Amino acid sequence: MGFQYLFGPVPSRRLGVSLGIDLVPFKTCSFNCIFCECGPTTDLTTERKEYVLTDDVIRELDTFLAPHPQLDFITFSGSGEPTLHTGIGTIARHVKERFPEYRLALLTNSSLLSDAKVRKDILDIDVVIPSLNAVTESLFRKINRPNASLSPEPIIDGLIAFRSEYTGEIWLEIFIVPGLNDTPGELDLLKAVIRKIRPEKVQLNSLDRPGVLDWIVPSSASDMKRIARHLDYPGVEIITGAESRSEIPCFSTDVLETILQTIRRRPCTMQDLARITGLHPDEISKYTGILRERNMILEKREERGIFYTCSKQAGNPDATPVRRMPPK
Repeated sequence: MGFQYLFGPVPSRRLGVSLGIDLVPFKTCSFNCIFCECGPTTDLTTERKEYVLTDDVIRELDTFLAPHPQLDFITFSGSGEPTLHTGIGTIARHVKERFPEYRLALLTNSSLLSDAKVRKDILDIDVVIPSLNAVTESLFRKINRPNASLSPEPIIDGLIAFRSEYTGEIWLEIFIVPGLNDTPGELDLLKAVIRKIRPEKVQLNSLDRPGVLDWIVPSSASDMKRIARHLDYPGVEIITGAESRSEIPCFSTDVLETILQTIRRRPCTMQDLARITGLHPDEISKYTGILRERNMILEKREERGIFYTCSKQAGNPDATPVRRMPPK
C-alpha cells in the first residue's frame, strides 16, 4: 500500500537508513532559506496546528512498523518545519510506547524552540538536530528569510532552555554559505553560542544538491576544516555525502531506472518526478544524488525550478553541463 505521510526508508548522510515522517504540506515552513534544497517556501508561517490528522499518521506508522523493518531512525523531516504540527508529541510518544526498539530523530530549523510547549512536545525524541546558521540579525534574515515575527535572540534562548530540559542528544547543525556566515566575526559569535547550548555534536553542513538561489555553491573541504578549527569545539564534525547509498537494502534499481526513463522523455523537476513515481521529494532527491554521482544527469535552473535531464553518459547526445554562477 502507498503511504501519504511516510516516505522511504531513505539513505541519510547522518542517520543511516531513515524512515521519514512529513507532517506539513509541501513547503510549509517558518523559514524560506536561500539554500533550501526543497525549493522556495510557499506558506511562510509560524502557526502551529494539526496540518494533517495525527491519527492518520499514527495509523500509517502502525502499518509500516508492524513487521519490524530494519531502520536506523524514524525521522520527523520532509519539506517543511515539523514542529509546526501540534501532534508531533503525540506521535513521538506513540512510537516510543508501541515500538520502543526504534530511535526517533527530528530535523528542525529551531524557529519555534522559544515556545515551551514545543520544547515539551519533542522531549521523547532521541536525537534532535536543530539548525543555527547565523547569530546577527541581518545575516539571520539574509540566510533564513524567516517569517517576520522571528529573530535570532529568542531562538538562541530557546535552544539554551531546551538543553536544560532535554536528556537526549542535540546535534547542532550549521549550514555554511560561503561568503556569508563563514567570516571570522560571525564564527566567533557562533562559537560563543555553541558553548551555551552545549550540544553533543556540531555538524557543519554545506550544499549537497541545488538550493533556491543558483549562486550558492558548496563550501570547499579546506574551508570546512578551517571553520571546524575556528569553532574549536570537541563535537565538531563535517558532514559529507553518503559514500555508498546504492548499497543499502532500501535502494531500488527500479526507481533509479524509472527516473532515468522519465527524464529521457522530457526534463522534470523533483516535484514532477515525485508526482510521476508516487515517491516523496526527499526520497527522489536521494536517487538524483546517486545519478549525479554517476554523472548520468544534469541540472538546469528554469523559472519553475531545477530541471533534471540525462547526460551524454546516460544516452543524451545533446546534453551540455550547466554551471552555477558565483555571487557577484
